[in-house]
Amino acid sequence: MKTTLAEQLAQFAVGLTYEDLPSEVVKEVKRRIIDSLGCAFGAWNEEPCVIARKVAGHFSTREGATLLGTDEHVPTDWAAFANGCLVRYFDYNDTYLSKEPAHPSDNIPAAIAVAESVGASGKELITAIVLGYEIQCRLADAASIRARGWDHVTYGAFSTTLLAAKLMKLDVEKTRQAVNIAGVAGVALRQSRVGELSHWKGVAFGNAARHGVYAALLAREGMTGPSPIFEGEKGFEKLVSGPLTDFKLPTADYGLRKNDFMIVKTSIKYWPAEYHSQSAIEAALKLRHRIGENPEIESVVVQSHDASVDIIGSEPEKWRPTSRETADHSLPYIVAAALMDGEISSEQFDSKRIADPELRALVQKVKIERHTELSSMYPGAVGNIVTVKLKDGTTHNERVDHPRGHAKNPMTDMEVEAKFHILADPFLGNERSKSLASLVWKLDEVPHISELLSLTKKGGVARLTQTIVSAITGPVPKPK
Repeated sequence: MKTTLAEQLAQFAVGLTYEDLPSEVVKEVKRRIIDSLGCAFGAWNEEPCVIARKVAGHFSTREGATLLGTDEHVPTDWAAFANGCLVRYFDYNDTYLSKEPAHPSDNIPAAIAVAESVGASGKELITAIVLGYEIQCRLADAASIRARGWDHVTYGAFSTTLLAAKLMKLDVEKTRQAVNIAGVAGVALRQSRVGELSHWKGVAFGNAARHGVYAALLAREGMTGPSPIFEGEKGFEKLVSGPLTDFKLPTADYGLRKNDFMIVKTSIKYWPAEYHSQSAIEAALKLRHRIGENPEIESVVVQSHDASVDIIGSEPEKWRPTSRETADHSLPYIVAAALMDGEISSEQFDSKRIADPELRALVQKVKIERHTELSSMYPGAVGNIVTVKLKDGTTHNERVDHPRGHAKNPMTDMEVEAKFHILADPFLGNERSKSLASLVWKLDEVPHISELLSLTKKGGVARLTQTIVSAITGPVPKPK
């Protein structure tokens, strides 16, 4: 009989080892953890994150995982949810673009939660995170599910299940059953990303991760799930994805095929907004520098690729956002804010700024157009062309294909740390943030990742270990 996809996934998960990972891949994991923790602490006080933490905090457990920034231990699946909300909410964590877009660092909070609960080492955590990236990104390559009405976080239920099973050291059969359970119970509707967006936009993957961890916990105790989950008569391929015949796992010769690892193909965000807007932001900021402050703008045209127009530049709500969730997914709003304010940060998504009459008037002057060449280059490039016409009749335009942070234009380690400090320092303080970043850079030497969690708690004196190297010193440049 043909090996089912669930069996292939299980075999791959069980077989992957830290020794298979090239140093380049290990380093990228560390960069993504630093970036994700920064995103988490930056969003710690945001309303949906507070709600998630409050709900998770209703439960206590002898085992489990830490709610980031607290001393609270909660069930592992709830920690994956609440901490996942933190990493995702600002829409500032990394991105992978393919047939289905994804934010693969969404897997990291689930991996950290499970790793803490089972006493995993830094190497085991790194391996699990690589696994999560592999599964989610390769599924994104295989089929678009948003085209059929399903949300991209659906793939995350599988990736978090597999990384959780890996950390729990489940065998192939129990891992396969975990995948079966995740597939039947973890499908999410795309409605969370259309029209006026709600809190759920930023917490949907956290919920998928909660399902994934829960599926692994059930399988660990012997629970079985429906099979074959992908190829069955009423299975995932029939109802959700369509055929996944293009899904390909890398060969066993990992060390000689670095390019087979998906994490090196993902992009870190330079600005806190939906990824398809990143090149438009960069272009708009360059124009703002050229035309100066308070320019008298007559019109703005943004030429973009189909994915960008479909996701963040076509619905009427994008020209009249009333929430952060809609504003950071609105191409006309983001471009108008960049031109008017000369920056894109959390301040541009504050409710008062979103409601500013002058800014809203400029948003109405923004026109979005599809661009054939840019569409043909996607997803290898994510270009935008921004053209501004001033009332004096002059016209200015900028084009950016690979924004800063893109896999083909990556941020430096210093830039990644700078972003981390901007987000984490207000919560942790500069010295604790330095120690945390330092520990992550040495994560492969950490015997138990509880050492990492001990540094995420606000206030008090964190316990430092010999694995923590001297904190990185010197000035930290702020991302433009």
